[in-house]
Amino acid sequence: MTTREQVSRRSVLGPLAEPFPDVRSIVVLRGGGLGDLLFAMPAVHALAATYPDAQITLLGSPVHAELLGERPGPVAEVIPLPAAEHEAAFSRDFARRRPDLGVQLHGGGAWSNPFLTGLGPRWTVGPRAADAGPLTRTLPFRYYQHEMLRWLEVAGLAGAAPVVLEPELEVTGADLLASEAVLQEAAGPVVALHPGATDPRRRWPPDRFADVAAHCVARGAVVLVLGAESERPLVEEVCLLARRRTPQPEAVRSMIGASMSALCGVLARSTLFLGNDSGPRHLARAVGTPTVGIYWIGNVVNAGPLVRTRDRVLASWMTNCPVCHADLTDETLPRCPHDDSVVTPVRTEQVCAEVDDLLAAQG
Repeated sequence: MTTREQVSRRSVLGPLAEPFPDVRSIVVLRGGGLGDLLFAMPAVHALAATYPDAQITLLGSPVHAELLGERPGPVAEVIPLPAAEHEAAFSRDFARRRPDLGVQLHGGGAWSNPFLTGLGPRWTVGPRAADAGPLTRTLPFRYYQHEMLRWLEVAGLAGAAPVVLEPELEVTGADLLASEAVLQEAAGPVVALHPGATDPRRRWPPDRFADVAAHCVARGAVVLVLGAESERPLVEEVCLLARRRTPQPEAVRSMIGASMSALCGVLARSTLFLGNDSGPRHLARAVGTPTVGIYWIGNVVNAGPLVRTRDRVLASWMTNCPVCHADLTDETLPRCPHDDSVVTPVRTEQVCAEVDDLLAAQG
């Protein structure tokens, strides 16, 4: 909190500020990918519970609009953020709405704090790094903090107590209908496998995913290998390798470029999700599917699941680039140019053991 006087009560995460009065409109700033949005959703739920009469507008990305669209939930409207050259005009137009509360869930604030202020809200809350501008209420930004808890702390600046700690997303009838074609004739367990990640350093090797896929088929499962169109070569490689490792190659299926609705439906109906630290893993968790995630240890701190009953983590403790030995743990250093995987220390047998345990728990 910026001042002691702002603290009015406490939540499970610590101090809560006094809620702002007469809030009818809230603008939430959260760009980025699918996982970035999902990490912010517990904070959005907290805001909706504290300000039940307010309309919440999310300034995000096109994938956020595709996911939330007509989906029931706390967000009434999603507006994609403008390109840099259109920011000034966008801010002028949006300021005509005269929003009551602006909530920065985007980062340390060097860009996002002045951008949010330029939208014209009466009050603003968010993190503030050393190079960021002021808001009405701020908390210090430190890189190593779990994203979901960070944004819940920000919601606390607006007086909003947590109602959920991890993202929850409602699965619609349209989602389930869209998944029918993919899941037809899938008797027995269904394992959704995503071998990709935006940062190539977070990707476990394709041949190891293929080994685990073949292991799942031997357990009687159908394996759906997921990926965006941009990930087609990776998905096809995993499918090819996995099919060579099993006498039932038809049980390994490619699911490239599915709609967001179909992806939600497939994940919700899957027995288990297996993949890297990426948007589909976080989406699987949000729709209630057990997950096995392969993480670099620094990302466990910022993005790992909070509990282990249904969400398992296999962590690589590699702290230096395998090529140039640059320190990967110091966020103040520039990124080295190498994209070599930093999760190769995670062993195939470790992953298979967690998969077996969760499949057994699902019956």
